Amino acid sequence: MNESWMKGISPYVRAARVMESSLLAGEWLDQDHVYTYIDQGEAEFFLNGVKFLVREGDVLLMHPCMPHIIRSTSDLPLVQYIFHFDLYDDENRMSPNQGSGLRHGIQDIVPREMVLADIHPLSHLQLPDRIELKRRFMQMHKELLDPTFGGTLVNKSICLEMLFLFFRNQNLSKATEGKRTKGWPLIEGAIHYMHQYYTDPELSNESISRHVGVTANHLSYVFKTQLGVTIHNYLKHVRIEQAKLKIIQGKKNLTEIAEDVGFSSIHLFSRTFKRNVGIMPSKFAAMQSALINK
Repeated sequence: MNESWMKGISPYVRAARVMESSLLAGEWLDQDHVYTYIDQGEAEFFLNGVKFLVREGDVLLMHPCMPHIIRSTSDLPLVQYIFHFDLYDDENRMSPNQGSGLRHGIQDIVPREMVLADIHPLSHLQLPDRIELKRRFMQMHKELLDPTFGGTLVNKSICLEMLFLFFRNQNLSKATEGKRTKGWPLIEGAIHYMHQYYTDPELSNESISRHVGVTANHLSYVFKTQLGVTIHNYLKHVRIEQAKLKIIQGKKNLTEIAEDVGFSSIHLFSRTFKRNVGIMPSKFAAMQSALINK
């Protein structure tokens, strides 16, 4: 696509939320751009009448006034990380609280906001980019809930990063589509083993490598080369994601959760959580009533 539009944009983030729904079905029409990351589940998205099957790791980028119908298709709840934005910061644009987009038409949108109308709206993120997207999204959402000095610039920069991740992964998908991942049986075996035994604080590269039958150096090389993330960082990702689910459930305190997901101490858990998510686990727990709309 023509990239000239990228040189002059100055995004303004209007709203951000995490939405979890067990049986989601409905039709929406928004006056701003909608960036939607699928963190869990599967669904059918009908965008301007075209059906897209989406799953974990997919991002949908919808331009203003794009009619979209969503239907959840899996047994797992559909978890979406969503933010609304304008490509250009314009004080004359309506605020996010001013009415529903259903009462306005495309004639109300300035032409420069429709520059993305012809793009392919779907991108599938590589694992390292999914981790980074969720970390930066949490920072964006925190800034919207509790604004600080310079927060508008912070969210502007995060929005630009999110757009970059979307378009970069589209190009990566085109380059690798249809090619079998080298060493995939080893990678798959390691991933399954980590998901089964992440609760063990003694789980290590060596024990994972022994399970799949290769040396730790070889597995580390294959894993990092093909997935772009180290075994150690992937294991941290699994543990933190499980911790987030347990925090949301609200049945245990943070010390118990840290132990349940394989951390040897609450201090190591808190430090790792902050590094990966962008906020302390106690702050994440406090944000849940505003963060999750069921």
